[in-house]
This record gives sequence, C-alpha cells and structure tokens, in this order.
Amino acid sequence: MQAADEPDFSYDGDALSARLDEAFSAMFDRECAALWVATGTAANCLALASMVPPEGAAVCHRDAHIEGDECGAPGFFLHGAKLLPAGGDGAKLTPETIAAVIDPIPDDVHRAQPHAVSITQASELGRVYALAELDALSGFVTERGLKLHVDGARFANAVAHLDCAPAEACSGADALSFGFVKNGGMGAEAIVFFDPAAAEMIRYRRKRAGHLQSKGRYLAAQILALLENDLWLENARAANAAAQEIAASAKGRLMQPVEVNEVFLELSEAECAVLRDRGFGFYARKGGARFVTSWNSRPEHVAALAGAIASL
Repeated sequence: MQAADEPDFSYDGDALSARLDEAFSAMFDRECAALWVATGTAANCLALASMVPPEGAAVCHRDAHIEGDECGAPGFFLHGAKLLPAGGDGAKLTPETIAAVIDPIPDDVHRAQPHAVSITQASELGRVYALAELDALSGFVTERGLKLHVDGARFANAVAHLDCAPAEACSGADALSFGFVKNGGMGAEAIVFFDPAAAEMIRYRRKRAGHLQSKGRYLAAQILALLENDLWLENARAANAAAQEIAASAKGRLMQPVEVNEVFLELSEAECAVLRDRGFGFYARKGGARFVTSWNSRPEHVAALAGAIASL
C-alpha cells in the first residue's frame, strides 16, 4: 500500500528498488547487487546466464529444478548452453559426483566445457547442505575455476534449519536465487550477486527476458517487507515447525529426513485416496507422496493432517 500511495520512477529507478542492494549487503555482510524478478525460473536462469556462455555448460543434480521442472528455460535464457546432470544422495551434489561428470570431458572444441555448478539449498528432496558440505563444494568449485550458483527457492527454510548466518548457508556462492514467493511473497524473487559487477550485464538480460516490470517498486516492496525485522526467517521457521509436526505422526513412513518444510512419505494408492477423501491435497510420487507446509499453515490444519496420517 505504501508503494501504491507514493508514485515513483518506473522500472527499477524507484527508491524501493534502490534500497535492495543495501538491504542484502547488510544481510550478507558484504557488498551485493540485488535484482528483482517475478519468478524463480527467471531468477535461476538469469543468474546462470552471468556465468555460462552459450557454448558452455553447468553441472546440476539430476533432480534439480532447472533440470526437470523449468521446461527447458535454462537453454532458452542461456542461448543453448547445456546442463550436465550429476548424482548425489538427497538431491545434493558432492565434489565426487561433480568430478565424475566433468573429468571425462575432453578439453576440445567439440564438447561444451563446464563453467558453473548449480546447487539447490534446500534440495528438491528437502535436504539441506551442511556448512561442512558447502565448504567442500565451494573449495572444489574454486579449485576447478568454476562459478557457483545457489537455487534458493527454500533458502529461508535452510537458514532456519541450520540456525546460522545467511552468508554461511550459501558459502562460496557467486549468485543466489533468493526465494520469497514460497515464503510469503506475492510475486517477487531476488537474484543476489556477490560480485556486483556481474549484475550489470544481467540488467540488460532481465529486460530482454521480459522481466523488467514498469512498476518494479511493487516487487521491491514485497522483498523489503519480508526482510524487515527478519520476517522471512520467522515465516520459514513456522513452515519448518509445521513439517516437523507432520513428520512426527508418520513413524516408519519417512522417505527422507525432514529438514525443511517438505515431507516425503511412503503411502499406498489406497492410503492416498483415503487422505484425499478427507480433503487433503498433495502431490503423489512413486511409492508415496510429498507434503509441503507453508509459512501460514494453520495449526488446526496441520494437526488434522498429522492425525489423519497417524490413523492410517
């Protein structure tokens, strides 16, 4: 409402957008440049576009969102650059699984050369990279002369789980896609560049991609509102706590440890039907189901689902 009541310059020339660099620099205790976009897909792909040329490649987990859930957007935004899928338990990469993919690539003109590694914090299976794992990854990436991108659609939930400084939860990253929509935002995500110079080219790429909105102050306002008084972290803690309550009711059914706001349970088709008949909505997965709690999940709804699962 404040953004609506105070007309300002268009695109990203407004006062609210100008505050983003300062706000994220204070959060990460280093100079940052932050750009708003409307979707996580655009945040991921524009961040990678600052690291990977059209003839290059980026390593990601085979379960990564950029690999399986973005409809070829990396190839579109990166003008044909390749993704090189790798393995790893819990949808997390390790130096060993990355090396297994890039070491066999000959250094010749016939093969796309790796330029970056993209990890997801927290991962697509709700797993969080521990600080020691991040240190190992960032050291490996630096040693190999690569850049590191962090898909942080659930970055807030990862920080809440680790109970650490935000900078520690993405240690070594060159760019972070900081997710807000899944954590209370209405329609805004941020790309945080830890080298501000890398953001300059992406300002043009953001415009070319159709993400430079004329009333950008409305996107900036959402992000600033969530950063104020650490509301982003409070929301994430609430979602994580709700997931823990559901997990506690599902003894013996957990397909993955519950570390953020995602719960993967072993359920038969008949059991899924029972829960749906009781009014619960969720994604079915092979051999089970995926439940995602929200920053505003109502306690009575969480308790009802936990009770329904326990009664199966």
